[in-house]
This record gives sequence, C-alpha cells and structure tokens, in this order.
Amino acid sequence: MKILVNCTLPFALAHGGQAIQIQKTIAALNEIGVDAEPLRWWDERQTGDLIHYFGLMPSDQIRFAQQKKIKVLLANLLTEQGSQTNTQRRVRRIFRWGVESFAPRVMANAFGWEPYRLADACVALTAWEKHLMAYKFGAAAEKIFVVPNGVEPEFFAASKTPRGEWLVCTATITERKRVLELAEAAVAAQTPVWILGKAYADNDPYAQKFFALAKANPKFIRYEGGVSNRAELANIYRAARGFVLLSAMESLSLSALEAAACECPLLLSDLPWARSSFGVGTQFCPVTDSVSATAEALKIFYAAATSLPPPPKPATWPDVARQFKTIYEKVLAG
Repeated sequence: MKILVNCTLPFALAHGGQAIQIQKTIAALNEIGVDAEPLRWWDERQTGDLIHYFGLMPSDQIRFAQQKKIKVLLANLLTEQGSQTNTQRRVRRIFRWGVESFAPRVMANAFGWEPYRLADACVALTAWEKHLMAYKFGAAAEKIFVVPNGVEPEFFAASKTPRGEWLVCTATITERKRVLELAEAAVAAQTPVWILGKAYADNDPYAQKFFALAKANPKFIRYEGGVSNRAELANIYRAARGFVLLSAMESLSLSALEAAACECPLLLSDLPWARSSFGVGTQFCPVTDSVSATAEALKIFYAAATSLPPPPKPATWPDVARQFKTIYEKVLAG
C-alpha cells in the first residue's frame, strides 16, 4: 500500500495548522509502517495506490486518478461552512438542489460540490463536519470517516507546573482568528492575555492595529511573536491560567488540542466545531462584535479557570495514523 499526499495550498504561501497537520500525518504514517510520501506533480513515473488529498481535489483530477485505478481520499476543512447559521446552511442546501436540478452541469461543477460524491471516501475532522459533508454536499454518509488531528508527544510530556496569571492564545494574527477583538476585550476586562503567533504579513492593516494596541497596553496584552519550539510551547500551556481562542471560523483547532493535552482549561468560540469536540474543562464565548460581552465572558473564565477540570486528552499522531491505515485498507478493498 502506497499513499500519495497532496494539498491545495502551498506551505510557503500561508503558515498555519494545515501544514502541521499534513507534515505530522505523513511522518506518523511512515512511523507505523505505511509508505506515504508527497505527490510529485512533476514526476510521471511516481506510482501509488491512493491519493490522500488535503483540500478540495478538482473533479477532473479525481476522474484521472480513478481511471488509473488510484483511489482518492478527500480531506477538506469546512472552516467557513461549519460556522454558518442554521438558516444559512438550509438556504445553501436549497440553492445546491436548485442548481443541480435545473442549471447546466458546467455551472453546478463550478461550485465544488461534485468532488465529495466522486471521491472514494471523505475524511472529516469532527462529527459536525461529517454531517455537513452529507447534508450540504450530498456525500454518502457511509463513505465519510471522522479522524481528528493529533498532538505531538511534547505536549503530553510537559511537566506539571503551577498555573500562572496569564491566559494564552495561540493563533495567526488575522481577522478570522479575531485576535484584535480578544485583545480589546482583555483591555476592557483588565484580564492579562499572552498572544502567541505571527501575521501573514506585518504590514497587514488588521495586524498593525493589533500591534499598536498590544504596545499601548503591556499590562494586559503580552505579545512577543510566535513560538516555534514545541517543547517551549508545551511548557507555556502548562503554566498558563487558561487557553483562549475566539475565532469567527474554525475547523478543529490544533492549538486547542495542544492546550488540552497540557490539561489547560479552554475558552472557545461558541460554534459547532467547539461544542462537538470539547466539553469538560471548557467554557464557550459567543462570537459577537460587542467588546463588553466578550470582556464579560473573559472575566468569568479567568475567575473559574483554576477550578475547572482538565479537558479530555486528544489523540496522538500515531493514533491518527493507525485510524488512517484502517480507512485506507477499507477503501482499497472496495
């Protein structure tokens, strides 16, 4: 069994969780004896039994692969779709039905629904995303598998440390992660928050606003950039009072899983991905433009954090690789 791994977005263009997810998945698969390697688009002699595609593989490429007897496993993140309201989801489902029923096929293909039905199997990070793949895109429920992200051993091995006074947020400095909104709420609540992460570009206007706010309020906002050393990051989580992530859209946050592995209490956006993945040791904050409402949720969490039980332990990357191996075997067996 040989697995070829491909993705939609080149790592060099945007750092983030998907790059870590793909790198760790390939490494863990090889660790448990599965032959996995990146798909070399320039190598016409490369062979494989199954393409594990992170993203939305184009329909014509899926057909080409299947003509060559190569199975396709589609693993697309439903970050935006998973954060829509019930009304938005219903409207989009009705829209898909209308387009597929009455519009020319070429128009329907442009919306990217067909790959979910063409692929030999689909993988979702959460049960919520599995539901969306079937409900919104018409994928057959029996060929959708749920496999969460894993966490590196450094986060399980971090030694217990007395909890400090800082809440921690690990996120890219961008609108979707709502880091500026969190910082504004921290100042309003007079609650100390340590932000770990980088902007996609330092001259980005959103990032510039955050940098200015952090510089003006060092008592409540600590910002020194990102932390690339995984053991150091694990120790930060272990010593933090709690972990905060108030994204407007998310799939299954690797940072939240890493914090959970370090037994760090969580405050997450009140969205389906968070509710379906975390329960014990977690509080939820509405996604709102109101600084005062977010500040109130932050104060409540800060006061309760030291008495909250630790979140459930997440999977390790070898655990994830073993789940994928079982799925590969099922798909290849037809």
